[in-house]
Amino acid sequence: MPEGLTRHITGRRTVLAAGFGAALGFGLHAPARASGGPDPFTLGVASGDPTADGVVLWTRLAVDPLADDGHGGMPNRAIDVEWEVADDERFARVVQRGLGTAVGELGHSVHAEVHGLEPGREYFYRFRTGRHISVAGRTRTAPAPGTVTSALTFCMSSCAQWEHGHFTTYRRLAEDDPDLVLHLGDYIYEHGPGGYPVESGIARPMHGGETRDLADYRVRHALYKSDPDLQFAHAAAPWLIVWDDHEVDNNWAGYHHEVFGDTPKFRERRRAAFRAYYENMPLRRTSLPRGDDLRLHRRVEWGGLANFHLLDTRQYRDDQACGGLIGPCGQESRPERTITGDEQEAWLLDGFRQSRARWDFLGQQVMMAQLDSAKGPLKVTSMDTWDGYTASRDRVARGWLDAGVRNPVVLTGDIHEHYANDLSLNYDDPDSPVIGSELVTSSVTSGGDAEGGEFTGDPENPHIRFHDDMRGYVRARVTESQLTADFRVLPYVRQPGAPAGTKTSLHLADGIPGWEKSA
Repeated sequence: MPEGLTRHITGRRTVLAAGFGAALGFGLHAPARASGGPDPFTLGVASGDPTADGVVLWTRLAVDPLADDGHGGMPNRAIDVEWEVADDERFARVVQRGLGTAVGELGHSVHAEVHGLEPGREYFYRFRTGRHISVAGRTRTAPAPGTVTSALTFCMSSCAQWEHGHFTTYRRLAEDDPDLVLHLGDYIYEHGPGGYPVESGIARPMHGGETRDLADYRVRHALYKSDPDLQFAHAAAPWLIVWDDHEVDNNWAGYHHEVFGDTPKFRERRRAAFRAYYENMPLRRTSLPRGDDLRLHRRVEWGGLANFHLLDTRQYRDDQACGGLIGPCGQESRPERTITGDEQEAWLLDGFRQSRARWDFLGQQVMMAQLDSAKGPLKVTSMDTWDGYTASRDRVARGWLDAGVRNPVVLTGDIHEHYANDLSLNYDDPDSPVIGSELVTSSVTSGGDAEGGEFTGDPENPHIRFHDDMRGYVRARVTESQLTADFRVLPYVRQPGAPAGTKTSLHLADGIPGWEKSA
């Protein structure tokens, strides 16, 4: 395992020496250890879902993270875990303390929901159990309701396949010092070794086989959380997280397995994946799995500047049309078909009607814009994306139009490539008005090293304003007057330590949908 982690913050810039496992705070010396006792904070710390007065703080105890039984080497008993929040990196001014309980039934995870903090503030946090102290994390609260701050910077990421590369992307996005990080799905992959071949070859070995039960999913999450770059990114800023398919199984849809459909075996597997997901993410108790369900859709307000409507397009969707992945065949346009489920769709449309924000972001999984992959008059689209649920797409788009949403922007992952799309109600008519915008981030590693091809002027998809196939992330800066998106790329992921650069920058002007090239 990687060794020793130290952090130091200079102003708003975080500088980190690689590694994990040593309980060092920001600028702190190593704390005292219980004699001979192993470190239970091997999986790091995280925060998420900030409000104007608080945030969720997360950790999970594991002295042997990859233990086959999924218990992380922890005893079968409840363990008290203290947490503290300070307004300085040395914890000289602690503003809140609390006590959580890590229980084996939830993988010895802790989800502390902190309230009573000041809005729009940076804070530092850490955990303690016995004489063991975790690394320190940095988080922040949202601005006060209705307050329009000068700027918001967030980074988007998705799709991190362990074997395909190193997680340098996470480190680079954290070094950009975002206020928020959005992860839009495929945080883990369920495959066993070699289960997802890639042209650039295997970069590092997988631990364990395909994930099928709770122990498997717990160990897979622990493997990912052992990565020092991912730990660094979690400790640098609060995250907003949603899943896609690989947190459970490839292309799952509602209760339907991709191949075998709705079976008791798949339902049991889905429940196990949901539980492990909750245990390993900085989510509120409202997302604690209940029966077959885990409520993941939720709304995060960033003062009066932005609303983030976080969607789940997997759990409640109808099965894919046309018998699988490729269409159209007519089934995809049936009016009753849904990708969100009726309840979540109603929740989203009500959110549009209630919104008074300058920018409304839909954080979700799969591409909303049409993507025709065939040349000429024949159309070929993916039935796993919103192209397979066209009536659902139309209802959502008309919902933001009817509500008078000022700046609707869809945030997407899944496809392992960068895209900037103009949204419309009729993609087959090039004169159809632009009614919104979509920002698609490439992958952390999935697909491995790429040639770096930039594609422009696609006659089948004139609404695509930018497309590039390199690994990377998107950095967005939002003000009252403009959103600027920097498409950040890494030249390689098969080896660690790649630099990040901006391939291009596009912007949206307030009240004017449609991407324009930045100067």
